[in-house]
Amino acid sequence: MKFFSSQHEFEYSWEEVSTNNWRKYCPWNDKADHVIAVDTLSRSLDKDTGILRTERLITCKQSAPQWLTTFLGSTDTSLVYEISYVNPASRTVTMCSQNLTWSELISVQETVSYKPHAENSGKTIFEQKAKIIALCGGWQKIRNSIEEATVERFKVNAVRGRDGFERVLAISREAFAEQRRAQAAK
Repeated sequence: MKFFSSQHEFEYSWEEVSTNNWRKYCPWNDKADHVIAVDTLSRSLDKDTGILRTERLITCKQSAPQWLTTFLGSTDTSLVYEISYVNPASRTVTMCSQNLTWSELISVQETVSYKPHAENSGKTIFEQKAKIIALCGGWQKIRNSIEEATVERFKVNAVRGRDGFERVLAISREAFAEQRRAQAAK
């Protein structure tokens, strides 16, 4: 079992981040071109708590290491199941995801959260954690190799994902500002 974690401060308010979270796989995010489709499976609002719960299925282009596709066979897509919770009272967004593709070989459980910065309302704290468990029994060296390769991929993809989301946030802020300017000019 291996773990990955990272933390980042976005220079955007929690309101901006939580709203644009739904746009992070949009066409103008060139860092998310591996995402083929995002399908919403269900969405519900708890009337007592105000928490919005959403289940999604994310389909991605697969780019597994050559040694792994040789071992398991090639597949060009992968599926990820995600449940997210938006809690307006505590001002948190939490997303939990689990791989569905190759789940008999490896389990990747990821949790991402966005919370307002404690000292600066114009910033948002992003935390990302993943637990990676290779499930091939008995072969410790292979399990370690799979887990280590997955952690390394997470490191690269985490930076790429943050960069892409920064772009979405910047474009959205500029579009909103342009819209306000246009309305003020009327």
